[in-house]
Amino acid sequence: MANPGCGATVASVGRRGFLERFTTPVEELDRAALKEWSGAQGATQLDAVELRKPTELVGEVRSVRIVPRAGADALEATISDGHGSVTAVFLGRRRINGLSAGRRLRVQGVPFRDRGRVLLMNPLYELI
Repeated sequence: MANPGCGATVASVGRRGFLERFTTPVEELDRAALKEWSGAQGATQLDAVELRKPTELVGEVRSVRIVPRAGADALEATISDGHGSVTAVFLGRRRINGLSAGRRLRVQGVPFRDRGRVLLMNPLYELI
């Protein structure tokens, strides 16, 4: 025998979820999806990185820029996993094929803090 009030509850929850998806800012939805994806990869969360210890991180490239460092160009890629962000610095590189904003990747290296930012110098990387 069916419960007469059950259908109304399921329908209202469905409508609520439907409305939440359309009223939540896109950036928040993207961040939630990125958190879910990065958590499934089994790597360290970027806001919980231990400095000066080898680690593996995954995330999405938010920006790529070329900056001068010690008289030579360096490619800086800011990586976010929805929890935090780190900057991967590739010394002597002006570009890396396939590395662009929105691309997901896995990096391995030793993070350290410099001027308030967490950096990885010349990390091993894998485009996902």
